[in-house]
Amino acid sequence: MTDVRVPILMYHAVAADPGEATRALSVTPEAFAAQMAVLADRGLTPVTTADLAAHWRSGRPLPARPVLVTFDDGYEGVHRHALPVLAEHGFPATLFVSTGWLRGPYDTGGGLDTMLDWDQVRELAAAGVEIGGHSHSHPQLDRLDEDRLRSELILCKEIVSDQLGSVPASFAYPYGYSSRRVRRAVRETGYAQALAVGNGLARRAQGPYALRRVTVRRSTSAAEFERLVEGRAVARTFARDRALTKGYAVVRRARQAPGLIRRPPD
Repeated sequence: MTDVRVPILMYHAVAADPGEATRALSVTPEAFAAQMAVLADRGLTPVTTADLAAHWRSGRPLPARPVLVTFDDGYEGVHRHALPVLAEHGFPATLFVSTGWLRGPYDTGGGLDTMLDWDQVRELAAAGVEIGGHSHSHPQLDRLDEDRLRSELILCKEIVSDQLGSVPASFAYPYGYSSRRVRRAVRETGYAQALAVGNGLARRAQGPYALRRVTVRRSTSAAEFERLVEGRAVARTFARDRALTKGYAVVRRARQAPGLIRRPPD
């Protein structure tokens, strides 16, 4: 089987004037609309995370020129700004929610900007957006002890199931961080697939619990976006990100106590 390389786009906030904590990883509503138009104009076929993994698991061929549109955390602009654009094109997407950040009965107050409420999440699901898990409180999962790790995964899954009436099949690691232990826990919790970051194209050979994504941010130009969805010059585009990630990994391994390092959410 040909190892098709698939761009999985990672978005966060879609907002004209986001808060400082989310600005760098946000896109404007106008940019998002233009980017979805690029997908349509170039004949790409958006699929959900669950669909991609199911095709690769079964060996069934993917649709022509597949691409994934994913959102992390659960910012309100996904409903206000992204949903109408997705609906206009008939595009599915996947939203990974941190359940303790959403407005409503489980809100821990940790959200970094205006977050979705559960009615909006249900409307997104009804419109064809797959709702996946992104932990409960958005910690660095690989720094948690086993009990806290399992609690974060199970609580997120149970809340989504209770609110939507369906069990989430997909997961995205907060900050993109995972380890063999974390991936095993995600699998044993019942998630069928999980996304990392990696800033590379997804391939079947990566396995269902370490699929890579590419970051779309406020500084992503129209030309860069077109190269990403065409799978061109991805390594060069993210060369600086990868260098920083490698250096940061060394620092994280050197730190013993959890919670000492803070980064913007992925």
